[in-house]
Amino acid sequence: MSFARKNIVLLGLVVVLAVFPLLVVHDSDFGGADGAAKEKILEINPQYVPWFDSIWEPPGGETESLLFAVQAALGAGFLGYYIGLRRGQKKAAEK
Repeated sequence: MSFARKNIVLLGLVVVLAVFPLLVVHDSDFGGADGAAKEKILEINPQYVPWFDSIWEPPGGETESLLFAVQAALGAGFLGYYIGLRRGQKKAAEK
């Protein structure tokens, strides 16, 4: 199997993995870890009072999603750059 064909197959699998849950799971509400942790803490101790408040709250859910996406993109970019750099250094060392 050629390199390009492997990449196409892998890309197709990624698309299936991303789309399949959206088609199978109806009425899903994807919450974050913060909300799940808060619910669990209140379940264990209903009188719990948080001892720390956030310094800044995003003005809306869309802004929060945007910041999360930017954070993920920066992390992915950094990892991609680092992996590419190491691969290039390895190839240069082999020559």
